[in-house]
Amino acid sequence: MREADGTANYIERGTPLFMRTVLALFCGGFATFAVLYCVQPMMPILSHDFSINAAQSSLVLSIATGLLAIGLLITGPISDAIGRKKVMVSALFAAALCTVASALMPTWDGILVMRALVGLSLSGVAAVAMTYLSEEIHPQHIGLAMGLYIAGNAIGGMSGRLITGVLVDFVSWRTAMLVTGALALAAAVLFVKVLPESRNFRPRALNPRGLLEGFTLHFKDAGLPWLFLEAFVLMGAFVTLFNYIGYRLLAPPYDLSQAWVGLLSIVYLAGIYSSAQVGALADRHGRRKVFWMSIVLMFGGLLVTLLSALPAIIVGMLVFTFGFFGAHSVASSWIGRRATRAKAQASSLYLFSYYAGSSVAGTFGGVAWHYGGWNGVGLFIGALLVVALGVAAKLARLAPLPSTTGR
Repeated sequence: MREADGTANYIERGTPLFMRTVLALFCGGFATFAVLYCVQPMMPILSHDFSINAAQSSLVLSIATGLLAIGLLITGPISDAIGRKKVMVSALFAAALCTVASALMPTWDGILVMRALVGLSLSGVAAVAMTYLSEEIHPQHIGLAMGLYIAGNAIGGMSGRLITGVLVDFVSWRTAMLVTGALALAAAVLFVKVLPESRNFRPRALNPRGLLEGFTLHFKDAGLPWLFLEAFVLMGAFVTLFNYIGYRLLAPPYDLSQAWVGLLSIVYLAGIYSSAQVGALADRHGRRKVFWMSIVLMFGGLLVTLLSALPAIIVGMLVFTFGFFGAHSVASSWIGRRATRAKAQASSLYLFSYYAGSSVAGTFGGVAWHYGGWNGVGLFIGALLVVALGVAAKLARLAPLPSTTGR
């Protein structure tokens, strides 16, 4: 609904509705990333159990993120037509049930099929959550709200990796995956009960011509295509590091147990903190001033992981994670501010690029590992971050849009 003067009825910071919205989207982000990334610490075990190499094992994650990316181009426009909450609720329950089914599949091909369905289902949350926030939260507080949502993503990603990474030292990987699926179901139930109905949503007819017009509109914008590219390279760099750091630390001279490697997912706490804090910082000082500094932090963290001392590697992972979630928080809120129409489609295109980067770079990182070990992986990630810094410099030179600050 609208206020009497015709303005949008936004949710203000500090109100009960704000807390409900943040809690629900936090749970949605938690469930999404827990089921998506719970397989990452299992990759060395899957390599052993199914007699496959690191690049082939990475498909258990890459096929999910790849189908998620494709689904984003569909679910965003569907939510423009039928509503945000309906799509997100259906997606969360479907992803949780497919995760349970993944644990029960007897063959590698069957597991990959279920993981593909997990990714396709999760597109209904990933595409719509950002749009829901940009429509319902007051523009002055969107950076904080987006940062808190991404903090839920970070906790989900950490928990999915941590739970399965530790459990597989004591139970089978199938049992660990079943536990993750059960947690995702619980989060989906809470999401349904807590998330407020949309108040500013206005349905748009779902037609191919409208989709093409929205696609053209976003790619004519001076900034959005560059933000899409940033999503690809930044997420590609992040997933590549976490895909293969386990292979490094399980091998000599470290010889860590699977449980200890899983516990290293606690570095995600840095992302939980940085996503909210950097998002709020961008609200105050402008996105262009904050964005590139987060990427520099990622680069610094990567360089530290190239050292041989285990404490240095952990510190490098911590700094890298802090920088990534800060950069993603800023870019996510920037999309919602720049897209004046077909917001869900703009979010979908951003996240399509984000998960395409995860799928493509995450798999090619396995090739870098095969031929160059961790130095090869570091070189590959470094090249992605050089591109990211160049694009950030381009974004910093954009003229602000009318009636906006910090765009």
